[in-house]
Amino acid sequence: MDERAAIPVTLPRVNPTQSYWHSEPNEISDIRSTDSLPAKAEVVIIGSGITGAAMAFNLLHGGARDVVMLEARQACSGATGRNGGHTKAASYRSFLHHEKEYGTAMAVKIARMELANIRAVHAFAEEHGIECDSKRCDTVDVVYDPTQWEIDHRAVKAIQDAMPGDDAAVYTLYGPEEIRDKLFCGRGGDEGVCGGVVYEAGSLSAYKFGIGVLKLSLAKGLNLQTHTPALDLEKLEGGGWKIETPRGSIQARKVVLATNGYTARIWKKFQGVIVPLRGHVTAQRPGLNMPKDDLPATYSFMYEGGYDYMTQRPNGSQFERDIVIGGALAMAANDGLEEYGTTDDTAFNDVILQALKDSLPKYFGDNWGQDNPDGRIRKAWTGIMGYSPDGLPFVGEVPGEKDLWVSSAFQGHGMVLCWMCARALTAMMEGRPGTDEELNTWFPEVYRITEERLRLTFHGRLS
Repeated sequence: MDERAAIPVTLPRVNPTQSYWHSEPNEISDIRSTDSLPAKAEVVIIGSGITGAAMAFNLLHGGARDVVMLEARQACSGATGRNGGHTKAASYRSFLHHEKEYGTAMAVKIARMELANIRAVHAFAEEHGIECDSKRCDTVDVVYDPTQWEIDHRAVKAIQDAMPGDDAAVYTLYGPEEIRDKLFCGRGGDEGVCGGVVYEAGSLSAYKFGIGVLKLSLAKGLNLQTHTPALDLEKLEGGGWKIETPRGSIQARKVVLATNGYTARIWKKFQGVIVPLRGHVTAQRPGLNMPKDDLPATYSFMYEGGYDYMTQRPNGSQFERDIVIGGALAMAANDGLEEYGTTDDTAFNDVILQALKDSLPKYFGDNWGQDNPDGRIRKAWTGIMGYSPDGLPFVGEVPGEKDLWVSSAFQGHGMVLCWMCARALTAMMEGRPGTDEELNTWFPEVYRITEERLRLTFHGRLS
């Protein structure tokens, strides 16, 4: 893993695999708010995914002016525009680890923030009329590994004992028969279902959501410059920063790195600390025996050493009833080792891709039936995530670097972390009296970037 983490991080690649969500690029995909790059700005945000979009909206809503956003490719073309459309926390799965490492109170705070993030994203979409197929629903983790099933029982009991009656601790355990009868898995195909864990979640088009937030920000005065990668970042002697791009340089008093898996390309101190990991996702037409109504939940499938995750496009949406499934990292050689350290989203790992192509008839068995006459696979694509040594995001001002701010390393979990992390980072940047006290009521202090965390060694993805 040391060798993979040491691979120099590159800029986003040209001509990436086309994401399913980009099949109809939005009209702002290639926008440049001004023909030339401004010479100066109060704030420059690098990255136009959900973190960058949220930061722009928050700062402009709070009264900031002169905010410029730089995007290397098209708007929202990184991980936000390439994910599986899941807003799902699975907080119980990390609760035992967080409790052991940071104590019960911190584990509780993390679980509460993750659920708050899910609810806030869907609420924002509803409040602002963002058409992104936002759907609040249950999710189920279908478990095939007996050891994992035993751990899940302990984890659910631990989180419920720690926060009785709390919404973030509402989990229901299903036995194999309930999984077969209510959730259509385990009859035919892989019948080794141990049970399932059901809880609150949701789904949406993160691309449409991110674009919607960017449009709101543009209306508030954001200057968005697509196809303008940040090549270099230089601290100025009198304060502030200079960002070099292929179109010239721009100076800013404050810089926000909303760059997740690409962060080390811009600021070398993150090399080996925020490590890229390539993920694979497919969109598949449902088998002919699958329910004609929406499935009752989103899904994850937990097996020894790994997992897949799945949503379904809601009725009435483009490509309605399509099933979007990603994961299968553990199916590749050495548990997917070659996927770490790469930023190449122009290509696929053939073993992972084949595992995803084969997955749905295995999980749904008799309920899958024959493939759609037009073929099972509608689209396949890859995207780059960012992982940290301790499995937590980095949020705050980079130590020793005044006015260089970061919110990155979301562990493939961005849709349940980015929104609230951006809210916290905005508060830190604005620095109003009482900010730290207010943040400490809900924001996990362990997410704050520190010198100590930057010295940690990356050993791989934490499950």
